[in-house]
Amino acid sequence: MALSEDIQNFIHEIALENFLRYLQIETTSSEKTGTHPSTPEQLDLGKLLKEELTKLGLENIIHDEFGYVYADLKASEGYENAPSIGFIAHMDTSPAASGKNVKYIIHEKYDGSTITFPKDEKLTITIKDSPELTKMIGLDIITASGDTLLGADDKAGIAEIMAALTAWKKYSELKHGPITVCFTPDEEIGEGTEKIDMERLNQLKCAYTMDGGEMGELETECFDAWKAEFEFIGLSVHPGYAKDKMINAISVASRFFSQIPEKETPEQTENREGFYHLYDLSGGEEKASAKMIIRDFEVENNKRRMDYLKSLKDTFENQYKGLEIKAKFTHSYENMNTFLIDYPEIVKKAEKVILDAGLELIRTAIRGGTDGARLSARGLPTPNIFAGGMLFHSRKEYIPTLALQKATEVILLIARNWVNED
Repeated sequence: MALSEDIQNFIHEIALENFLRYLQIETTSSEKTGTHPSTPEQLDLGKLLKEELTKLGLENIIHDEFGYVYADLKASEGYENAPSIGFIAHMDTSPAASGKNVKYIIHEKYDGSTITFPKDEKLTITIKDSPELTKMIGLDIITASGDTLLGADDKAGIAEIMAALTAWKKYSELKHGPITVCFTPDEEIGEGTEKIDMERLNQLKCAYTMDGGEMGELETECFDAWKAEFEFIGLSVHPGYAKDKMINAISVASRFFSQIPEKETPEQTENREGFYHLYDLSGGEEKASAKMIIRDFEVENNKRRMDYLKSLKDTFENQYKGLEIKAKFTHSYENMNTFLIDYPEIVKKAEKVILDAGLELIRTAIRGGTDGARLSARGLPTPNIFAGGMLFHSRKEYIPTLALQKATEVILLIARNWVNED
């Protein structure tokens, strides 16, 4: 059963206000610091959320030293024994593009034409870039101004959870059992659950991350993910006298990575195809370093890719006598379908309420990962639900304002479904 028009209008307004407020706080995470959280600015958003949760009357509110924010909402009267569920979103934004001084633009009643940006005249969004725009004609769409990402990944998810909490406070007819919310740092660098308090979350029947894309999406499958780190150790010699003596580490590294099959890179893959992704390469003659991510839905395909890189290492060390290549492979997360397949009820409830919210149900496999993948592996089944943003990690990122409302509706309807109101 859908929510009333009054509630829909209320949450549309509140979710939008929340989102535009959270965008003003820079929360870019960083792989380089080695701290938790990785950047101090994430603590600023956590502090604000703690203040807002306090005003909403939640209990057991914690903003810990690692940047995590936790809070509990008491069950509606008479539903204290209903299953406890959680809603989770992450506070950081991707370091792939700047998240500082975000200036948003609301493109009212999008008409299908090219979207332009005042801070970069060459930057545009077309329906060719994002075919989903054809479904959004007539809607208000939010972008940044062209020199930063927007931050819908995942400040939209936070805004939606906070809007749901506000609606539960205002509308007593919105019944729910015990609810825990958790906002995490550093999800974008693969450390969103690094310091999470599982003792706090293990009380839950299940949780849902609000971190997906297009309206209607429900995701229960993601990549199996690895990180590969390389160090090339060569020998620097004056270039005028280098014949048969110099081992140019950065040059060798460039040739090494040129052996990666182009057809297995992100630019050449889609759907269920995996890839190698070299995203950092730096150094000089004496030493060079590189970072790569390896992704696939099938474990064996990732093993094949890592075996290839190991054989390539041996080949290059034999070819360039004196060269040393150090390679380290780290497992980032598993395909969450491995765990969620045992919890069909949790998934079916999410499917039902997406339809109840008047949306087309879109079942997709995430070409990435979420905190939910790691939580599912640690015993807390956590599917991923759309937050509504598109073209994440780029200055072209956008979100329709309706998505903020619809994701909030889904949160409210899931909670009601768990107390058997429908």
